[in-house]
Amino acid sequence: MLDSIYGAIALGLLFALMALGVYITFRILDFPDLTVDGSFATGGAIAAILITHGYHPAIATLAAFAGGLVAGACTGLLHTKGKVNGLLAGIIMMIALYSINIRIMGGKPNISVVNTETLLSPIMKPIGLFILVSAIAVIIVKLLLDAFLHTDVGLALRATGDNAGMIRSFGANTDLTKVLGVSLSNGLVAVSGALIAQQGGFADITMGVGMIVIGLASVIIGEAIFGTRTVFIATLAVVLGSIVYRIVIALALRVELFRASDLKLVTALIVIIALVVPYVRRMMKQKKLARKRTIELTATLASGKGGKV
Repeated sequence: MLDSIYGAIALGLLFALMALGVYITFRILDFPDLTVDGSFATGGAIAAILITHGYHPAIATLAAFAGGLVAGACTGLLHTKGKVNGLLAGIIMMIALYSINIRIMGGKPNISVVNTETLLSPIMKPIGLFILVSAIAVIIVKLLLDAFLHTDVGLALRATGDNAGMIRSFGANTDLTKVLGVSLSNGLVAVSGALIAQQGGFADITMGVGMIVIGLASVIIGEAIFGTRTVFIATLAVVLGSIVYRIVIALALRVELFRASDLKLVTALIVIIALVVPYVRRMMKQKKLARKRTIELTATLASGKGGKV
């Protein structure tokens, strides 16, 4: 049981970078980017092929980040300069990346990095060391993202998501901020893919399938539990949401009702619950408030009539 939870925490930290990338597009830019499913596999493919060709794992991971940036930039340019709908632009790039990723991997559907020195090899055991080092790395990335979002460019990025027309009236180039935001998002997703490939021992052409749902689940769960009062809290909520999501998945798969093949079904159920529960709670709160105001108004009217008599 504890081993499952420790493993879930470790995986949650690696997927947290992907969740932060999804947070940038879906929450900050309000951009429905489906490139994530492709760029996650791109990161894994680039890292695996470079490591197997003798490059240092750190260089391979940085190259994966660069590959994610390029994929995101292509999606952003399709949307801003090609005037393609954002959702459709993401789907087009996701499809294109499938073939590109196979080319990157030399025409093979998967590449093994087992028994090869990776970035995570020195910290794989014990699991406590892995969790500690991964947590420190994720926190550093989170703080760097927080700092970026408080710069002039970062503020323009946030304003573009809130009200593109308003920020455009101040002379800001919203096309540039959108391309930058989508690029940064997919860069983080690709790094997550590279780390997952190194942790799992292989990169696979289908490893990115469903990543957008997992990223959204992490964002939604984190926001529902920890809130979004400030940028610092929001990004922390996303990281913690990724960990909570993995723990819930690990516990759910231990229930006899579910099999290992039900992972996607469990993911879908978690997302549905995470979306519906906050809405129900908000509606109940509004009804309670409306009932309270009705009682107060009735009491006020009754006291007014009594005073007249």
